[in-house]
Amino acid sequence: MVQTSSPELRETGADHRPPPAPEYSSWISRDRSTDAAAVAMRQEAAELVERVLEHYRNNTTHEADGQWTEPVANYLDADRWQREMDAVHRTVPLPLAMSAELPGPNTYKALDVLGVPVLITRDRQGAVHAMINACRHRGAKLIEPGCGVSKRLTCPYHSWSYDLTGELRGVYAEKTFGDVPRTGRGLVRLPAGERAGIVFVSLDPAAEPDLDAWLGDLQPLLEGLRLADCHHYSTKELTSPNWKVTLDGYLETYHFASLHPKTVFETNLSNMMAHDTWGPHQRIAPALRPIAQAVELPPEQRDPGECVGAIYWLYPGLAIAGGWRNKIAVSLVLPRTATESVTQQIILLREPAVTEEERHVADTFGEWFYEVVRDEDYATTYGVQQGLAALNGTDFVFGRNEPGLQHFHRTVHEHLDSRAAR
Repeated sequence: MVQTSSPELRETGADHRPPPAPEYSSWISRDRSTDAAAVAMRQEAAELVERVLEHYRNNTTHEADGQWTEPVANYLDADRWQREMDAVHRTVPLPLAMSAELPGPNTYKALDVLGVPVLITRDRQGAVHAMINACRHRGAKLIEPGCGVSKRLTCPYHSWSYDLTGELRGVYAEKTFGDVPRTGRGLVRLPAGERAGIVFVSLDPAAEPDLDAWLGDLQPLLEGLRLADCHHYSTKELTSPNWKVTLDGYLETYHFASLHPKTVFETNLSNMMAHDTWGPHQRIAPALRPIAQAVELPPEQRDPGECVGAIYWLYPGLAIAGGWRNKIAVSLVLPRTATESVTQQIILLREPAVTEEERHVADTFGEWFYEVVRDEDYATTYGVQQGLAALNGTDFVFGRNEPGLQHFHRTVHEHLDSRAAR
């Protein structure tokens, strides 16, 4: 069930206490899988730890070649936002679901994306489909947003029914309605595919996305995370500002000490990370506090999951945090308007939470992420949103220590330029 929060943020003050940082347990150190993806993932993780350790020894971080300036107008202009939606979200394959949200046959996830009601299903053979969540009779929404199980998709308006592939199977009172040919009256399909535990959907029905090319060399690393084997525990939603204002906060560690002194900064070092890119996608890898002890250990005794908090980020807005651990927080940021987006926080577990204690631990983990993002990150970015109009005509500056921001905005510019050149 999707839970939503209003734009109002929790009051902060002397009696407000931030939630304690959750205890993290590493999964990667106990993984003994011998398939190629798992072996490659562990090897790459060990190499990444060495890179972050080098930053720790030298008190440095990954740096871009120079600074980047981004006009404030690029966040504010509604026409530009529409061009971004056309060039990016209506063009590229969007990561809209985790495979764990559709854990078996006859499962579904429904969500709204830029005003498009999208329905993702897994049929009884286990194949994934995507379609417009609108009945072909009179356009009523078949399923409300959220995840669930159903063998049939029945319209609440006049009871037309469809199977999980989108084929029309039943017309209520067809004798009086008149014959309805089943061919050509199924739900409008959207291109969909599944890779590495993530479901991608294109909003353009005519698109033919090549997901292997889209993910490139990042795909084996994602497969090594074994996200498809995880269990979906919960999903919550938060409203958030303009999509780029929101995403800027996901792509750097420069703010950890100042914005999160009693939360994120208790487990992560600030302004210290490794950074990698794969086409439009990227990974930021902050140093975790146990790295101070790991620096004295031989490489074979270092636990990557305790040293580095790798965050894999899929363009244009999916962040996977904690992929080397037993509890994973996935953030899916989707634009709504030029001034608002919505964030789905999806909690995945390596093992299902069965006992009351396990559910309590999972709840605490999810609540910690929810409250930190709402009360610290988004409280701040709503302030950014409010200041945009007054700053129009000026530039924001991204430092050398913010390569993730630079890569993200450069990629958006490239997509806009590419579309304009057609």
